[in-house]
Order: sequence, then structure tokens, then C-alpha cells
Amino acid sequence: MAEYQTDVIVIGLGPAGESVGGQLGEAGLDVVGIEAALVGGECPYWGCVPSKMMIRAANALAEVRRVEGLAGTATATPDWAPVARRIREQATDTWDDTVAVDRFVGKGGTFVRGRGVITGPKTVEVNGETYVARKGIVVATGTLAAVPPIPGLADTPYWTNHGIVETETLPGSMIVLGGGAIGAELGQAVSRFGVKVSIIEGADRLMPRNEPEVGEVLADTFAAEGIDVHVGQFASNVSHDDTGFTVTLANGTEINAEKLLVATGRRTFLDDLGVGNLGIDASAMFLDVDENMAVQDGLWAVGDIAGEGMFTHLGLRQANVAVDSILGRETAPLNMDALSAVTFTDPEIGQVGKTEAEAREAGIDVAVAYKLVGHTARGWLHSNGNEGFIKLIADTDRNVLVGATSVGPHGGEVLGLLSLAVHSRIPIPELRHMIFAYPTFHMGIEDALKELS
Repeated sequence: MAEYQTDVIVIGLGPAGESVGGQLGEAGLDVVGIEAALVGGECPYWGCVPSKMMIRAANALAEVRRVEGLAGTATATPDWAPVARRIREQATDTWDDTVAVDRFVGKGGTFVRGRGVITGPKTVEVNGETYVARKGIVVATGTLAAVPPIPGLADTPYWTNHGIVETETLPGSMIVLGGGAIGAELGQAVSRFGVKVSIIEGADRLMPRNEPEVGEVLADTFAAEGIDVHVGQFASNVSHDDTGFTVTLANGTEINAEKLLVATGRRTFLDDLGVGNLGIDASAMFLDVDENMAVQDGLWAVGDIAGEGMFTHLGLRQANVAVDSILGRETAPLNMDALSAVTFTDPEIGQVGKTEAEAREAGIDVAVAYKLVGHTARGWLHSNGNEGFIKLIADTDRNVLVGATSVGPHGGEVLGLLSLAVHSRIPIPELRHMIFAYPTFHMGIEDALKELS
């Protein structure tokens, strides 16, 4: 078995891993990057980028339907072909990562296609060859779609997010298992192209990790758009035949559709990585990291596998921290109290920091403000399609925001100021003294601040 020496081994070249490897290569280190799938990871090929192309197209159809009552009449005929073509031509390079591999190699990295297994401290085996790192290993292997052990499901041709992104023809109907971000985004998108969609969520509301009001607004919106939502019910059985899928709920209700999308979360695979050879519990979901993204001496983890949140923007920030640690540079620690995320449904959902429930559970003396977008000046002017709200969670002892949610048109963009406020702990009186531009959705923050007591 051949053995090679290098400075750093990066296992997994998704956004976070590629960023680590590229930065270290540009810094002059000898870096080996190992990837079994596509360099670039989930985000550009099946996640963030193509899904947002789908959503952009679906939202354009929705805007045409809002013309009536605002500007006359207009009609649009949904056609999935341009969406599928755009995904292949502009987002995924038809699932060919040549450009990404060349990008990594161009920064000084050595690329190895294969599945890396940690066999000992700073040692990785791949394709029958052994690589030994002088500085250490960075694990950035991301996650895969988690498929629940529902009786009958494993034997059916269900879709994950890969299948729905890759399809060139939409079905007439589709069941979505999971009412979180992925299920809500993709379910609404294809519904706007004429697919009859049913969403099943085992929790008592859609988007269960967000504020309860988020699920309420989304449920109302989906109902108005003809999407069937079943919450508080888990699937007890799945079957498939020539006509499609049948999902049976715990209460006996049967739901039928041509296709089934499984969007019930993500899973890791520590056991396959060989972390047990380093004394790490391979049955764990994530790797525990410190403020430098280090797991133990000579081992770092970034991205989904680090367990702080499954977001590309977080993984890229973690990559910077790990690079600084490896190079011996000082770095500012991540402020996880101000982690932000956006779900690109319509209305758009932005959230930063703690929810109201999380803040109360943390023992914070909480004050809450809640302002409907439709009751703001811009929301009133916007009219058709102005569903949403701004919710602020304040720590009354410190007089700062510890969390916020922005739901509505451009909700993710409105989140920008709220993220800064939580991150920098801007005193609430300072926020109140700002001059907010009129009439903007952003100005709804000022309206909400007035309601804080």
C-alpha cells in the first residue's frame, strides 16, 4: 500500500471543505482533498442554487396571478421545461464537477476521488492508498437525506431533494413527507406549476423549529394556494404501484399521489468515516468542536458535520475559523447566538438568534413585539401578497434583542438589520433612534420596536 505525506487532508469538498482546502493551498500548504461525490457539495448541485432557481420561477408565476386587483388582468401558462433547462445549464453543469475540481487544484490542492476513511491519528486511507498529514485532518463530509423507517417506504421509488431537482417533467400530484424548510420550499414551488401537493408533518405545525406564528402564516398561505397540509400526523405506511404512491397516516387517512418526496431532515455517517479509530463515538450524530472548530489534536470539523447548523453560510464561516486555527492565526470566535437562516417560501421566512420559547427556556426575562406586515405602510401599499409579520424577542435586563423573525415579501432581506442588532447587541434605544427609510418593509422593524415594553 502506497503512503503519501502531506500537510493537511480534507475529507469532503462541499462548500466548507473546498473553502478550507483552497485557502490552505493558497497559503502554501500541501493539501489533499478527498471527495467521493461532486466537488462543491450539495449546495450548488441539489440544494441552495437549483432549488432557488425553482422558487424564483414559481414566484414569477405567483406574481402574475396577483396582477388582478392591482394592475388589470394577466395570465401565465406554467412550463417546467425552462426551469429544468436553466438548472442544467446554469446551476449544475449537468452534475459535472470538472470546473470545481480545476478550481481546487488551481489553488494548489491535490484532488483524490474516493471515500476517505480515518485509520488513525492524522492518517486517512482512500482507494487503497494511505495519506499521512503533518498538521492534521479536516472533516467536512456534510449530510445526506434522512429517510425514516416507515414500513414499505424503502421499497418504493421515492424522491429526495435530488430527484425533484433532477426531474425534467413534473408529476400531476406529489406527497411531501416533512413540513420543514425543504419540504415547504419545494412543495410550494411545484404546486405553483400545477402539481397537486399534500404535505405531511408529524409535529403540530409547519416549520416546527421556527416561531409558532410562522407555521400559522404558512398554513394559511398554503391553504389559499390549494396545498393540503396534514400536521400532527406521522405516516404509518407507504405503498407504491403502477398508479403511484399511497401514504397511510396514523389516524388511518390515506393520501394518494404520483410521486413522493421525502424531506424529513438530514443524516450524517460518522461510522463510515472511521472516527472510532480516534476514540470518538461513531454512533453520534455530529462531531463536537471547540471555538477553533477542533475536535481533538490534529482533527477539525466544519460544515454540517460540526452540528451547529446545516447552512452553507455557517459552514463557510466555520471554514475561516478552522483555517486560522491550522495556520496559527488569531481569529474572532463565531457568535452562534446570532445564527441566522432564511427559508425561501412565499412569504419568505427569516430568523436570527433565539425564538421566544428558547429565550424563556434560557431563563431570559423576555419582552416580545409582534407587528403584521399588512399593518405597516409598505405592507398596506404592497397589498396582494403582503402576508407576514416581524417578531422581536428582547432581553429586558440587557435591553437588547436576542432573537427576531421576519416573515413577508423579502423577509430574508429585512432580516439583515435584525441580524446585526442581535450579533452586535445594539441597545434597543439605539435602534429606536435610527432613521428608517419610508415606506419600506425594513421600516416595519421601527413599528415593532415601538411595541416593545
